Amino acid sequence: MADNTPPAARSESAPPAALTAAPGYQVRRLYQAYLAVWLHTVDATLTGPQFAVLTAVDADPGQDQSSMASAVALDTSTMADVARRLERRGLLERRTAAADGRRKLLYLTELGARTLREAHHRARELDESLLAPYPPARRTELLAELTALADHWVQLADES
Repeated sequence: MADNTPPAARSESAPPAALTAAPGYQVRRLYQAYLAVWLHTVDATLTGPQFAVLTAVDADPGQDQSSMASAVALDTSTMADVARRLERRGLLERRTAAADGRRKLLYLTELGARTLREAHHRARELDESLLAPYPPARRTELLAELTALADHWVQLADES
């Protein structure tokens, strides 16, 4: 049956308490809001995972794709896709390891390094904005709590 209520008369309903009490629901809300703000504030063409890969490669150039996947919390197939996209855009170079032709070693290109530098400043501004409700000392505690929670959830996922 179609909803014949005029658009102006409709209002957004509040989520049920069963959802708002669920940590996964709140994490999903945070992530959706984060993606929207990232797109608007940091870069409309460089995704969070792409930024993470560029940051990790910049910090440790020449590491293999699989090791980088672990470092940036991506599964290996997603990492391969992200690396291919970055390579096609000229931001990343994937070189075959001499000792093992199956391993791809990752390096930033000049364009990749410049793109990362430009996005890095905006990403740090976004971090400040996201954490603005908390005083500096509380931010450190909050990040430690989020890290502990993420580590626990990852362990649960690994055990399942």
